[in-house]
Amino acid sequence: MSRFDTFRDYGERGWKAGMGELGGFRKFILRGNVVDLAVGIVIGAAFTGVVQELVNDFLQPLIGIILATAGFKQNFKDAYWLLAGQKFFYGNFVGAVITFLLTALVLYFFVVRPVTALQDRFTPKKEPEAPTTRECPYCLSTIPLKATRCAYCTAQLPPSEEPQQVAARS
Repeated sequence: MSRFDTFRDYGERGWKAGMGELGGFRKFILRGNVVDLAVGIVIGAAFTGVVQELVNDFLQPLIGIILATAGFKQNFKDAYWLLAGQKFFYGNFVGAVITFLLTALVLYFFVVRPVTALQDRFTPKKEPEAPTTRECPYCLSTIPLKATRCAYCTAQLPPSEEPQQVAARS
């Protein structure tokens, strides 16, 4: 066997291994939750842009007008505090907080609450399970429901009162 054949064999094995890994990556990408996550991120970015413009072009000027009547600057975006000769711009920060709060409120009321209500509607209700233990009337230890003698105080126990199963009516 020549060196060329050995290199070709290594190349073929590497190609097959690489394609196998790409197949696994393709399965991962095409799973439903990954695609849903990607769509959610794109829609979230677009929605954030809309809310950002609402805050920048409508709410901040409105806040500036309201504060201008109280003697503050009318352009709220450029509002700042002067401390030791340094300007601390707080208008943009307040705008970012407003953007965050509006985005969180809209997502909560238009996404989280409806999805939770939908899940609650289609999730089957679980019936409470019958108890499997009871207390010993003498030493108050927790013992199995069907026990006839307490494992802790060895007292003879009265028969347990097991809840009766209701037969289904036909």
